[in-house]
Amino acid sequence: MKLDANALRYMSTEEFRVLTAVEMGSKNHEVVPTPMIAHIAQLRHGGSHKIVGELAKRSLISRVQNVSYDGYRLTYGGYDYLALKTFVKRGSVYSVGNQIGVGKESDIYLVADEEGNQSILKLQRLGRVSFRTIKSKRDYLQKRKSASWMYMSRLAAMKEFAFMKVLHENGFPVPEPIDYSRHCVVMELIDAFPLRQIDEVADPGKLYNELMSLIVKLAQYGLIHGDFNEFNILIKSNGDPILIDFPQMVSIDHINAEYYFNRDVECIRTFFRRRFAYESKLFPRLQKDINREFNLDVQVAASGFSKKMQQELETYQEEVQQEEGEQHNDDTSDDDNEAHDDAQPQTIPMTEEEKVEARMQNLRLGNTEETDDEEDDEVEEEHQLGSQDEDEYDSDGSMAAMGSDDDDIEALNNRDFKAHRDTRPGATDASTDKLKKKMTKEEVIKDKVSRTLRSKGNRQNAKQLTRRNLAKGRDKRRTADVIKYASGGTGSIFD
Repeated sequence: MKLDANALRYMSTEEFRVLTAVEMGSKNHEVVPTPMIAHIAQLRHGGSHKIVGELAKRSLISRVQNVSYDGYRLTYGGYDYLALKTFVKRGSVYSVGNQIGVGKESDIYLVADEEGNQSILKLQRLGRVSFRTIKSKRDYLQKRKSASWMYMSRLAAMKEFAFMKVLHENGFPVPEPIDYSRHCVVMELIDAFPLRQIDEVADPGKLYNELMSLIVKLAQYGLIHGDFNEFNILIKSNGDPILIDFPQMVSIDHINAEYYFNRDVECIRTFFRRRFAYESKLFPRLQKDINREFNLDVQVAASGFSKKMQQELETYQEEVQQEEGEQHNDDTSDDDNEAHDDAQPQTIPMTEEEKVEARMQNLRLGNTEETDDEEDDEVEEEHQLGSQDEDEYDSDGSMAAMGSDDDDIEALNNRDFKAHRDTRPGATDASTDKLKKKMTKEEVIKDKVSRTLRSKGNRQNAKQLTRRNLAKGRDKRRTADVIKYASGGTGSIFD
């Protein structure tokens, strides 16, 4: 969702009061009832109902359909306005500029304070990709399941601010944190470019060494970044790296610490091999090269971000990764199935009625060419007739051969001859009966199709006639009414 802060300066205190009431009701309700909003807001003369409608028009809250009661839920737009209102009161943000970056689960905007000092506003958008499916699989927050998507965004912002503050105080190359509220973090603006946008560097080996040293230094202080790649590393004009994005940072005491550490190292090695054609045999290992010297993870826990919050956020992140992997596998399997179907097209046989309809359609359009099914039927009939002729020829030939042995020619007896009208119906050949049955079946199907078409045409004609009669009757009644009431008479011709 794109942040639109134009209406923020025109919002009144009562509107923010109602918006805060919806936020407070979302802690226990997925859809906050309208009477509860009015009760929490405590506005005079029932003014909350009108304000709720105005907030819904601005998409700060949304009305949920198919619910047994009338209620609303808070949107990301309303959550953004509440956070910005807090920043304005504290003096951290005075104006909002353009959007300078967008991520899978965050949006980056340029902001400034009253003195004109520019800074970065990062809005967490956890759940943008696949949170709805994850929400149906597992309950992270038990009683707070209804508002878990905003709660997880708030946890991510709290974690990022806590880690950024601790790292900046201990001399790590990270932006200076300024303020945070709900799901938003305000940090220092750094003039640098992402590593993924840089095609050439003066000394790839030096930069590689600095990044690996940064990974080792983090681990010595008890932390692992967890997403150490070219998207979360900024390079300044003098070549110094800056580290950003900390919602996935974990302690080296984590159960999967070695996996996250090796993944960070491998991401840097793969990127340098592909982008700068640089590959080094030297890379750190968690068990051999790391000696813990400080406990920054303990300091982060002491700052307010507890282990329980850390576990909830990590559980969500793992579920997101699993869900994305499943979606990727499903898409791959669907593509394979589509390719297989394209490679082997399936033909569906036509019924007799569909064949007859196709023939009649061809005749109606003036197409006299025979279809493949008709050609097959004719070929089969010709084959049957040809086989019958051959059988007759063989029988005649054998009879002639038998007669050639005798010198006397057998005389013909015309008394056994009968006219066509005197022959019995059952005395015909089997092949002739088969052809008659086949033709009869086709005629029945043709008659059925033609009757269907005629009935459709008759229905259409009947509808047209009905409309025409109704229109005529309506005109007659209108004319009669005009005549009757024109001069206040009775409707006779003398009025």
